[in-house]
Formats: sequence, C-alpha cells, structure tokens
Amino acid sequence: MRKQTLQDYSLPDGSLYEAGATRYVRTANFMVAMTWVNGHTRLERDNVDEYMVVAPAGIMVAATAGTQTLFGDGDDLFIAPPGHSVIEAEGSGWLARIFSHRATDLVELAVNQADYADGAAEIAPLIDWPSPIDGFRLRHYPLQHYVNGSLPGRCFRSSNLMVNITDVYPGKRDSRKLKPHSHSDYEQITLTGAGQFVHHLRAPWGIDSTQWQADQHLEVGSPSLLTIPAGQIHTTQAMEAGCWLVDVFAPPRMDFSKMAGFVRNADEYPMPPTTC
Repeated sequence: MRKQTLQDYSLPDGSLYEAGATRYVRTANFMVAMTWVNGHTRLERDNVDEYMVVAPAGIMVAATAGTQTLFGDGDDLFIAPPGHSVIEAEGSGWLARIFSHRATDLVELAVNQADYADGAAEIAPLIDWPSPIDGFRLRHYPLQHYVNGSLPGRCFRSSNLMVNITDVYPGKRDSRKLKPHSHSDYEQITLTGAGQFVHHLRAPWGIDSTQWQADQHLEVGSPSLLTIPAGQIHTTQAMEAGCWLVDVFAPPRMDFSKMAGFVRNADEYPMPPTTC
C-alpha cells in the first residue's frame, strides 16, 4: 500500500469560515469540495465533465445548466452536465460538490495534494462509463423519495462518478453487524453528513513487520471527510440516531451496479457493454 496520510478532515464549526469558503480533499481520480453556505452563495463552473452536488436539509438550491434550471428544497442530489453551470445555494450549512480529477484547477487546491506528488500507480485509472441514454443534461434527485430500508443506501452514478448516500440511521449501528472490507485498486472518500461516527481502520500486514501499523478508531463529528486508500480495511459505525453519510467513488463501482435496484438512476446511465 502506497504511503500516504490517513487523516480525517473535519469541518465542525462553520462560524470559523466566511460564506462561500471552500475546502478541497482529493484522491487520485476525484475530489470533494465542501463550501460553507451562510445566506446566499453562487458557485459557477465551466467543467470538462459531469459533477455532483449534495445539498443537505436546510440548503435550498437552484441549479442551472444551459437552458435548464432545477430547484431543490434541501436533502437533494444534482448531477451537472459538462460545460457551464451555476449553483445558487441559500441557507446555512456545508454544501458538497464532487468532481473528477479533470477539474485540474480545483485539484491543485486540495489540502492533501502532497499525497499525490508522485502519482498513485496502484489506483485503476478513471475511464468513463457510457454517456447517459438521454444525453448529458442537468439532473435532480430529491433524496427523500429514494428511502428504502431493504437496500444499503441510495446509490447514484454518472458517467464518471458514483455516490452512495445512506438513509438516516434510526440509532447506533449494531457493533455485531459491521462490515469491514477493502478495495484493491480504488480509493474512497467518506463524507459524514450528520451525527457522530467512528471510522474503524486496519492496515493489512505485509512481510515486513516493521511497516505494520496499529488499528485506528477515529471518532468524528459532522461534517467531515475521510480519504481511504486502496487496500485499507475499513468500516464506519454510526453512534447515534440521525446519522447519515456519503461514500464517493470514481469510476462507478461495478459490484454496486450489479446489485438489483441499488443504483437508483441505472435506467439513465448504462453500464459498459462488456458487462452485459
């Protein structure tokens, strides 16, 4: 596993930031931009590919791309098409935007940019999946419409990104029902959106015992961002009622995409033809 900083990037107190202030955290293939909204904030992009916007409850959004304008009252996901777009946000809280590494002007601003100074040869490259069936356009998903207790979250994909947004936890996650796992060739960012969590993390043992690392149990509030390297064994435990989080990946995950009904917009974004 490539040596890189494993660190939680917490944003607990918006009062420390000016409205519109943004912090950026990256991986090899994608990044998350967290912007503090306090009143009205305008975010304008000319982006080379699709990007996503996650607006929590309490933040209203008017998203415009081309001739389209779509509105959200909070607790929303938007997918913006390539090209010019504007996000107008109103309210108080942290707004998340998710970009691929092709947003090179933003990637350079990441607080963990130094982790990628020598590249990331162990990470599978970002190769786009097929374009949406009805073409690139602005899309809006009111998240409350997709709650389904029989599925492990609300998963959405674009041609280049994937998010899994959990339902709100009714209480502490059962300590006997955690799911530690790892990913061999891709990274993950976990954004905690509300509540208190513990990230349980274990570095796999190699043949050189001097490189072994102790387990970590990171206690975090919300919002916070955690980058999870390829190979890192991990699971996250909600510690109270009201918690929810977002797991972010790029490119879209094939295993999630093959789960019946899990990807809520699968009818809009086809899988690569070699998997059919």
